[in-house]
Amino acid sequence: MSNLYLGEGGGQGVLDVLDAKTTEVILDCSTIDVSTARAVSDAASQKGLSFMDSPVSGGVAVAAAGNLAFMCGGEAAAFEKAKSVLAPMGQKIFHAGPPGSGQVAKACNNMLLAIHMIGTCEALSMGSRSGLDPAALSEILKASSGRNWSLELYNPFPGVMPTTPASNDYAPGFMVDLMVKDLGLASEIAEQTKFASPMGGLARQLYLQHQESGKGAKDFSSIMEGLQELER
Repeated sequence: MSNLYLGEGGGQGVLDVLDAKTTEVILDCSTIDVSTARAVSDAASQKGLSFMDSPVSGGVAVAAAGNLAFMCGGEAAAFEKAKSVLAPMGQKIFHAGPPGSGQVAKACNNMLLAIHMIGTCEALSMGSRSGLDPAALSEILKASSGRNWSLELYNPFPGVMPTTPASNDYAPGFMVDLMVKDLGLASEIAEQTKFASPMGGLARQLYLQHQESGKGAKDFSSIMEGLQELER
Protein backbone atom coordinates (compact mmCIF):
# COMPACT_ATOMS: atom_id res chain seq x y z
CA MET A 1 0.00 0.00 0.00
CA SER A 2 2.92 2.36 0.61
CA ASN A 3 3.62 2.42 -3.16
CA LEU A 4 0.07 3.64 -3.79
CA TYR A 5 0.54 6.66 -1.56
CA LEU A 6 4.28 7.30 -1.84
CA GLY A 7 4.97 6.20 -5.41
CA GLU A 8 7.44 3.63 -6.71
CA GLY A 9 10.57 3.88 -8.78
CA GLY A 10 10.41 7.64 -9.10
CA GLY A 11 6.71 7.63 -10.01
CA GLN A 12 4.10 9.75 -8.32
CA GLY A 13 1.94 8.45 -5.51
CA VAL A 14 -1.44 9.65 -4.30
CA LEU A 15 0.18 12.06 -1.83
CA ASP A 16 2.01 13.79 -4.69
CA VAL A 17 -1.19 14.81 -6.48
CA LEU A 18 -3.36 15.85 -3.54
CA ASP A 19 -3.72 19.52 -2.71
CA ALA A 20 -3.25 20.33 0.96
CA LYS A 21 -5.52 23.36 0.51
CA THR A 22 -8.52 21.26 -0.54
CA THR A 23 -7.93 17.88 1.10
CA GLU A 24 -9.36 17.84 4.62
CA VAL A 25 -8.26 14.36 5.67
CA ILE A 26 -7.22 11.12 3.93
CA LEU A 27 -9.07 8.08 5.29
CA ASP A 28 -7.69 4.64 4.51
CA CYS A 29 -10.01 1.81 5.54
CA SER A 30 -7.77 -1.07 4.50
CA THR A 31 -6.26 -3.48 7.02
CA ILE A 32 -2.47 -3.23 6.73
CA ASP A 33 0.65 -3.42 8.88
CA VAL A 34 1.21 -0.74 11.49
CA SER A 35 4.60 0.42 10.19
CA THR A 36 3.19 1.18 6.73
CA ALA A 37 0.28 3.14 8.20
CA ARG A 38 2.70 5.21 10.27
CA ALA A 39 5.06 5.78 7.35
CA VAL A 40 2.25 7.04 5.11
CA SER A 41 0.95 9.24 7.92
CA ASP A 42 4.41 10.78 8.38
CA ALA A 43 4.77 11.40 4.64
CA ALA A 44 1.32 12.98 4.47
CA SER A 45 2.14 15.27 7.39
CA GLN A 46 5.29 16.48 5.64
CA LYS A 47 3.12 17.56 2.71
CA GLY A 48 0.64 19.36 4.97
CA LEU A 49 -1.96 16.59 4.67
CA SER A 50 -3.84 14.72 7.38
CA PHE A 51 -3.93 10.89 7.15
CA MET A 52 -5.98 8.54 9.30
CA ASP A 53 -5.81 4.75 9.20
CA SER A 54 -9.44 3.71 9.64
CA PRO A 55 -9.90 -0.07 9.33
CA VAL A 56 -13.41 -1.43 9.75
CA SER A 57 -15.15 -4.31 11.48
CA GLY A 58 -18.56 -5.83 10.94
CA GLY A 59 -18.64 -8.00 7.85
CA VAL A 60 -20.66 -7.90 4.62
CA ALA A 61 -24.18 -7.79 6.10
CA VAL A 62 -23.23 -5.06 8.58
CA ALA A 63 -21.61 -3.02 5.81
CA ALA A 64 -24.79 -3.27 3.71
CA ALA A 65 -26.78 -2.01 6.69
CA GLY A 66 -24.42 0.94 7.17
CA ASN A 67 -23.50 -0.13 10.68
CA LEU A 68 -19.75 -0.74 10.48
CA ALA A 69 -17.35 -0.02 13.33
CA PHE A 70 -14.38 2.20 12.46
CA MET A 71 -11.11 2.12 14.42
CA CYS A 72 -9.21 5.30 13.65
CA GLY A 73 -5.56 6.12 14.17
CA GLY A 74 -4.36 9.68 13.74
CA GLU A 75 -4.40 13.17 15.20
CA ALA A 76 -7.43 14.32 17.21
CA ALA A 77 -8.17 17.17 14.79
CA ALA A 78 -8.22 14.75 11.84
CA PHE A 79 -10.55 12.45 13.73
CA GLU A 80 -13.06 15.24 14.28
CA LYS A 81 -13.13 15.86 10.53
CA ALA A 82 -13.36 12.14 9.77
CA LYS A 83 -16.42 11.47 11.90
CA SER A 84 -18.84 13.28 9.61
CA VAL A 85 -17.53 11.34 6.60
CA LEU A 86 -17.69 7.94 8.30
CA ALA A 87 -21.01 8.39 10.11
CA PRO A 88 -23.24 7.36 7.14
CA MET A 89 -21.37 4.03 7.02
CA GLY A 90 -21.38 3.31 10.74
CA GLN A 91 -22.27 4.91 14.04
CA LYS A 92 -19.50 3.17 15.99
CA ILE A 93 -16.50 5.38 15.27
CA PHE A 94 -13.56 5.15 17.67
CA HIS A 95 -10.39 7.20 17.97
CA ALA A 96 -7.92 4.49 18.95
CA GLY A 97 -4.96 6.86 19.29
CA PRO A 98 -2.08 8.27 17.20
CA PRO A 99 -1.18 7.10 13.66
CA GLY A 100 -1.16 3.32 13.34
CA SER A 101 -3.45 2.81 16.34
CA GLY A 102 -6.41 1.88 14.16
CA GLN A 103 -4.40 -1.00 12.71
CA VAL A 104 -3.36 -2.18 16.18
CA ALA A 105 -7.00 -2.14 17.33
CA LYS A 106 -8.12 -4.05 14.22
CA ALA A 107 -5.43 -6.69 14.70
CA CYS A 108 -6.39 -7.15 18.35
CA ASN A 109 -10.07 -7.45 17.39
CA ASN A 110 -9.55 -10.01 14.65
CA MET A 111 -7.17 -12.05 16.75
CA LEU A 112 -9.82 -12.23 19.46
CA LEU A 113 -12.47 -13.04 16.85
CA ALA A 114 -10.36 -15.97 15.60
CA ILE A 115 -9.85 -17.24 19.14
CA HIS A 116 -13.50 -17.19 20.19
CA MET A 117 -14.62 -18.61 16.83
CA ILE A 118 -12.28 -21.57 17.33
CA GLY A 119 -13.46 -21.98 20.92
CA THR A 120 -17.11 -21.87 19.84
CA CYS A 121 -16.52 -24.49 17.14
CA GLU A 122 -14.69 -26.70 19.62
CA ALA A 123 -17.45 -26.49 22.25
CA LEU A 124 -20.28 -27.15 19.78
CA SER A 125 -18.40 -30.03 18.14
CA MET A 126 -17.64 -31.68 21.48
CA GLY A 127 -21.25 -31.32 22.57
CA SER A 128 -22.53 -32.73 19.28
CA ARG A 129 -20.22 -35.73 19.50
CA SER A 130 -21.55 -36.35 22.98
CA GLY A 131 -25.13 -36.49 21.67
CA LEU A 132 -26.30 -32.93 22.34
CA ASP A 133 -28.39 -31.03 19.81
CA PRO A 134 -26.07 -28.16 18.68
CA ALA A 135 -29.02 -25.77 18.49
CA ALA A 136 -30.07 -26.56 22.06
CA LEU A 137 -26.47 -26.35 23.26
CA SER A 138 -26.12 -22.98 21.53
CA GLU A 139 -29.10 -21.64 23.49
CA ILE A 140 -27.61 -22.92 26.73
CA LEU A 141 -24.25 -21.32 26.03
CA LYS A 142 -25.82 -18.02 24.95
CA ALA A 143 -27.56 -17.85 28.33
CA SER A 144 -24.37 -18.77 30.20
CA SER A 145 -20.86 -17.43 30.69
CA GLY A 146 -19.67 -18.88 27.37
CA ARG A 147 -21.76 -16.36 25.43
CA ASN A 148 -19.86 -14.58 22.62
CA TRP A 149 -20.34 -12.89 19.24
CA SER A 150 -19.55 -16.01 17.17
CA LEU A 151 -22.13 -18.02 19.08
CA GLU A 152 -24.82 -15.37 19.17
CA LEU A 153 -24.64 -13.79 15.70
CA TYR A 154 -22.48 -16.05 13.50
CA ASN A 155 -23.11 -19.59 14.71
CA PRO A 156 -20.57 -21.87 12.98
CA PHE A 157 -22.54 -25.14 13.27
CA PRO A 158 -24.46 -25.97 10.06
CA GLY A 159 -28.22 -25.66 10.36
CA VAL A 160 -28.36 -23.79 13.66
CA MET A 161 -28.76 -20.31 12.13
CA PRO A 162 -30.13 -20.39 8.54
CA THR A 163 -28.58 -17.05 7.56
CA THR A 164 -24.96 -17.75 8.56
CA PRO A 165 -22.23 -19.05 6.21
CA ALA A 166 -22.24 -22.35 8.15
CA SER A 167 -25.74 -23.08 6.84
CA ASN A 168 -24.72 -22.17 3.29
CA ASP A 169 -21.70 -24.43 2.77
CA TYR A 170 -19.50 -21.81 4.45
CA ALA A 171 -19.74 -19.34 1.58
CA PRO A 172 -18.02 -16.13 2.75
CA GLY A 173 -18.55 -13.79 4.58
CA PHE A 174 -15.00 -13.27 5.65
CA MET A 175 -12.63 -15.68 3.99
CA VAL A 176 -10.09 -17.91 5.71
CA ASP A 177 -7.43 -16.26 3.51
CA LEU A 178 -8.28 -12.87 5.02
CA MET A 179 -8.23 -14.21 8.56
CA VAL A 180 -4.80 -15.73 7.95
CA LYS A 181 -3.59 -12.35 6.68
CA ASP A 182 -4.96 -10.53 9.72
CA LEU A 183 -3.53 -13.06 12.15
CA GLY A 184 -0.18 -12.53 10.44
CA LEU A 185 -0.49 -8.80 11.12
CA ALA A 186 -1.32 -9.53 14.75
CA SER A 187 1.72 -11.80 14.95
CA GLU A 188 3.91 -8.93 13.67
CA ILE A 189 2.60 -6.62 16.39
CA ALA A 190 3.21 -9.27 19.05
CA GLU A 191 6.77 -9.73 17.81
CA GLN A 192 7.44 -5.97 17.67
CA THR A 193 6.16 -5.50 21.23
CA LYS A 194 7.85 -8.67 22.52
CA PHE A 195 4.50 -10.14 23.59
CA ALA A 196 4.16 -13.93 23.57
CA SER A 197 0.47 -14.08 22.44
CA PRO A 198 0.11 -17.86 22.93
CA MET A 199 -3.59 -18.05 22.00
CA GLY A 200 -3.14 -15.76 19.00
CA GLY A 201 -0.23 -17.89 17.84
CA LEU A 202 -2.25 -21.10 18.13
CA ALA A 203 -5.21 -19.54 16.29
CA ARG A 204 -2.89 -18.53 13.47
CA GLN A 205 -1.41 -22.03 13.29
CA LEU A 206 -4.87 -23.62 13.08
CA TYR A 207 -6.06 -21.21 10.40
CA LEU A 208 -2.86 -21.72 8.39
CA GLN A 209 -3.44 -25.49 8.49
CA HIS A 210 -7.03 -24.95 7.39
CA GLN A 211 -5.92 -22.69 4.54
CA GLU A 212 -3.28 -25.19 3.41
CA SER A 213 -5.96 -27.90 3.28
CA GLY A 214 -7.61 -25.97 0.46
CA LYS A 215 -10.22 -24.05 2.46
CA GLY A 216 -8.81 -20.54 1.95
CA ALA A 217 -11.80 -19.30 -0.04
CA LYS A 218 -14.35 -20.52 2.50
CA ASP A 219 -15.72 -18.45 5.37
CA PHE A 220 -13.51 -18.28 8.43
CA SER A 221 -16.20 -20.08 10.46
CA SER A 222 -15.39 -23.17 8.36
CA ILE A 223 -12.61 -23.76 10.89
CA MET A 224 -15.39 -25.98 12.32
CA GLU A 225 -14.61 -28.45 9.53
CA GLY A 226 -10.90 -28.31 10.26
CA LEU A 227 -11.42 -29.00 13.95
CA GLN A 228 -13.86 -31.84 13.24
CA GLU A 229 -11.21 -33.51 11.10
CA LEU A 230 -8.76 -33.60 14.00
CA GLU A 231 -8.66 -36.89 15.84
CA ARG A 232 -6.89 -37.89 19.03
